Amino acid sequence: MPDEALKLCSPALTWMPDFMAMSAEFVAVGEPSPLPADFATANAAGYLRYLDDMARGVGLPSGYAPQSIWWLVRDGSTVVGYSRLRSHLTPALEDVGGHIGYSIRPAERRKGYGTRILALTLEPARALGLSRVLVTCNTDNIGSARIIEKNGGVLTSTGFSPQTHTHVSRYWIAL
Repeated sequence: MPDEALKLCSPALTWMPDFMAMSAEFVAVGEPSPLPADFATANAAGYLRYLDDMARGVGLPSGYAPQSIWWLVRDGSTVVGYSRLRSHLTPALEDVGGHIGYSIRPAERRKGYGTRILALTLEPARALGLSRVLVTCNTDNIGSARIIEKNGGVLTSTGFSPQTHTHVSRYWIAL
């Protein structure tokens, strides 16, 4: 990974075919796709407008926080993961989800990309003026816990989430 050019990029049509391939990888391994289930995959421009609306808080359901989405792009062509940054926490996000969420495409896991995408996503969190961010993971997800800890995460609580029906670990990262 050190020789690769990694960049956190705003979603764009340029990378949409590879993003779609990544989405299919998630589904193939039984994980949720980053694409909404009702989204017509042929409408890439519409999807990008949807992401922009989410970032601006347009059309969000009650109780949702605006969130910006970034794609981690390797060598200018391959989307290896995506991250979400929420400007503030709702009661639901305090339980699970936090300020930042991230995921690496299944074929690219265990290569250091998770640590890198979280580190890169902390930069726009600082730009928002946040002094600290909450990052959560399932308690049994040791890999994600290590990624969060490598980025300065301090475990502050664990507990059962009624939303996800899983045990969740909650970490704060000072910015």
